[in-house]
Amino acid sequence: MYDCRISFNLTFFHQALSIQNVIAMKTVVIESLCGSTKASIYPDKGFNLYSLSVRNDELLWADPEFLNGTSSCSGSGTPILFPFPGRLNGRSYEYADNKYQLASDDGLGNAIHGFVLDRPWRLIELASDRVTGEFHASIDDPQILEQWPADFKIRCTYSAVENGVNACYEIDNPGKTDLPCGLGTHAYFRVPVGIGDANSAVISCPVSEQWELQNMLCTGEVRTLQEPERPSEGMKFGNLKMDHVFGGITFVDERATASITNPTTGRSLLFRWDATCNFCVIYTPPHREAICMEPYTLVPGGLAFDTGHHGLIVLKPAESFRHEMEILYV
Repeated sequence: MYDCRISFNLTFFHQALSIQNVIAMKTVVIESLCGSTKASIYPDKGFNLYSLSVRNDELLWADPEFLNGTSSCSGSGTPILFPFPGRLNGRSYEYADNKYQLASDDGLGNAIHGFVLDRPWRLIELASDRVTGEFHASIDDPQILEQWPADFKIRCTYSAVENGVNACYEIDNPGKTDLPCGLGTHAYFRVPVGIGDANSAVISCPVSEQWELQNMLCTGEVRTLQEPERPSEGMKFGNLKMDHVFGGITFVDERATASITNPTTGRSLLFRWDATCNFCVIYTPPHREAICMEPYTLVPGGLAFDTGHHGLIVLKPAESFRHEMEILYV
């Protein structure tokens, strides 16, 4: 029997499931109260939101083998990246005169994407239209504390709404030492959403600066993008090949808004996030069935952790921060 370690303070209402039924399945499915949106989450693989359907149109891409556990957890759905999104510079990290050796490897000798995207999370709350999961390093995998300077707790809530899903991420330092960290998400948005030609889909992201990379690590050099090359001006998916780091994000009413528009249907996927994340990676996977737009709190590639700047968050004991995003279909 599958064990997703349900806590005993689960809340059920609106077509609520029994605890026995939740334990018996790998995924949790929530639906909007009006029934137009269905979201599927895999708690055992990083609390990954791997499917989001609005009025029968799928918005996210996942590898067909994802649920079988035979594909990479960073390559499907919406991986959660913490306490470091993107790469570090190498597989070790020195902080407060202590050196930590990390187990992950991107194939180039760098640790990548943190600790929580492929580990089991605990379910904290479940209702028909909302689910909350939590990962607490010292409780859920104490060996992580050998690889990082401090304990951490991350909690995520997904709420299904009429035309998509809202997500809230809450980060706490439950320990007695400072917690250096960054947060990111890595959603794989299907291209196109609905019927139509993927190459004609128009991608827009409100960024105006690009960070230089060498061997996939940021050098610290930044250039201002001219209008014709700015993703905010709209780019056809068929012309794109990217694994780039961007900044200079425009926020309107405390939200950045990226979009994927299908000219065949006239409909758009809107991806919105708050100003906690001031940087964004845009990545086009080799399979060409999706595009990733990845808001980060910091500049990836080790630069923030090496310098202590460029968005690095250091939480004192008992301090916290939160991040919100929305995936909508209009």
